[in-house]
Amino acid sequence: MAQIKVKFSNDFNRLSSGFERRVDDIFRMSNPRISFSKRRWSPQIDVYETPDEIIVLAEIAGVDQKNLEVEVGSRFIRIFGRRSKEPVLKNASFKLAEIRYGEFERLLPFTTSVDMDSITASYVNGFLNIRLKKLIGNRVHKIPIK
Repeated sequence: MAQIKVKFSNDFNRLSSGFERRVDDIFRMSNPRISFSKRRWSPQIDVYETPDEIIVLAEIAGVDQKNLEVEVGSRFIRIFGRRSKEPVLKNASFKLAEIRYGEFERLLPFTTSVDMDSITASYVNGFLNIRLKKLIGNRVHKIPIK
């Protein structure tokens, strides 16, 4: 079983320009070969939680596991990587181009701290599933007043 690379960090300064992405998207709609920036896309993600853990599910079909990395800080997770473009036949022309290729990145903040020693990740059928246990210290505990 191949390993998913997980790094630990507190660096939030690697966010890409949202404006640059929007301009690129506008021009890409008219011609999929036009790009003014490094192509970036954002995979669709579900984040849900139980009383004990946070679960992140990312749809990243077509991404080779060796091109995928997960970085976790005490209050955030960053998923990034690259989806390689499929070769196009020489005599073919695009009629519709919706599949995004190139680099991608998602940075998700948490409202609670997570236990760095109990993170698990799996990649099956195009879905990355990351499970993060919440730190017990963040639970609310009611104390009776006597």
